[in-house]
Amino acid sequence: MVKKQSFLLLMVLVAGVAVSAMAERKLMSLYKPQPDQLKYHNGAVLSGDIPVSILWYGRFTPAQKAVVTDFVLSLAAPLQAAPAPSVSQWWGSIHRLYLSKAVAVGKNGGAHGGGGASKNARVVLSGQVSDEGCSLGKSLKLSQLPALAAKARPAKGGVALVLTAQDVAVEGFCMSRCGTHGPVAHGAAAGAAYAWVGNSETQCPGQCAWPFHQPVYGPQAPPLVPPSGDVGMDGMVINVASMVAGAVTNPFGDGFYQGERGAALEAATACTGVYGKGAYPGYAGELLVDRATGASYNAHGARGRKYLLPALFDPDTSACSTLV
Repeated sequence: MVKKQSFLLLMVLVAGVAVSAMAERKLMSLYKPQPDQLKYHNGAVLSGDIPVSILWYGRFTPAQKAVVTDFVLSLAAPLQAAPAPSVSQWWGSIHRLYLSKAVAVGKNGGAHGGGGASKNARVVLSGQVSDEGCSLGKSLKLSQLPALAAKARPAKGGVALVLTAQDVAVEGFCMSRCGTHGPVAHGAAAGAAYAWVGNSETQCPGQCAWPFHQPVYGPQAPPLVPPSGDVGMDGMVINVASMVAGAVTNPFGDGFYQGERGAALEAATACTGVYGKGAYPGYAGELLVDRATGASYNAHGARGRKYLLPALFDPDTSACSTLV
């Protein structure tokens, strides 16, 4: 009889624990914490005419340089200059989703903004400088990038684009980053932003040139054909687009971003790996395909160029907005 009572008591305790656990799960299911949203932190953004100057660090062929310079020119091209979807349409989305909101509250960067608050952000290719001999060596620290950017002589309110060749190693490249951006605080260049991107073709194309190269980790799918035929340069364009978007919308660390300031997700990096509708890890999404070359792309550019550009995070919908 004692054993029977003990057994019944045990069953009651088990049932009580089960009910308690179910209640706890039910309460937990009702609690849905809000994610850390990508939001505006009331700092300066770049607006008006945004001069972009390029520093080529290391050896790049004329054909390789043309891939990037045509992309920069495509950002400022009129919408009707290239078939839709276009690079300039992608750039217009940055203004619509981000810059116009900062301008609306009077935060167009003041002296940092390249023009009046009423103007759209218009990218202007202002100059190019070559350092083919790699004056600071072929192994760079992140702390050296602002000084290199100053060599590109960026204008106040502009962006210095530092591009390193495939045989140049940069601290953290391939391991934790494919590019970065930040402020330039050197002499006449103070008040400008810089963006750095490396050519990953020989160092880590599976990480920084995907989907034009087989990925190092994760789902394995055949690589896509790059529009220019150069895996490294088409990979660079993807990262240049991401870093320039970040440099314009969050040039000094107090603009648009999500998460911790030192490891922030921004307009494009919040949508890493998303290029077309239906994208998921290992799949770039539904893209356009050039019938003649088989190359995959999602944007038309200047001089008949085709490019693959990252999706942009829409703060209003908390979703990645794609061109196609």
